[in-house]
Amino acid sequence: MIDLGFLSYGHFFIYPLWIMLLPFKLPRPILMVLAFIMGLIVDMFYDSPGVHAATLVFTAYAREFVLRILEPEIGFDLDQPFSLKRLGIVWYIAYAALFLIIHLFVYFSIEVFSYVYFYEIMMSTISSLIFSVFIIVIFVMISNPKY
Repeated sequence: MIDLGFLSYGHFFIYPLWIMLLPFKLPRPILMVLAFIMGLIVDMFYDSPGVHAATLVFTAYAREFVLRILEPEIGFDLDQPFSLKRLGIVWYIAYAALFLIIHLFVYFSIEVFSYVYFYEIMMSTISSLIFSVFIIVIFVMISNPKY
């Protein structure tokens, strides 16, 4: 997460990309353990006791539902690794946006732990979603030159 001083609600969240790009056929319990470990590592660096870990575990749990919603008519080839070229940029942007909106809403809700700040939660979620999806799509396109 990179905090932008000039935009009080905008943050970049890049670390959920790690969960997004894990293989489709990875069992949910293993995915959740990996998410917990990654969340604890992020929490150690940001001195946030369990906020990132809880958010990543919830997002890892919801990943299967997101994939089910966006599953193509022919289904996923579970033996093939994640490929932007095979799935398409439109599908990937939809996947990243849906995945990140869940992640960001849960993160900001846990961070303030009160719905009194619902406006701030929604503004942070929406602005961070725009920034994060843009950065993640650029990162994936640069790191996958075969696209």
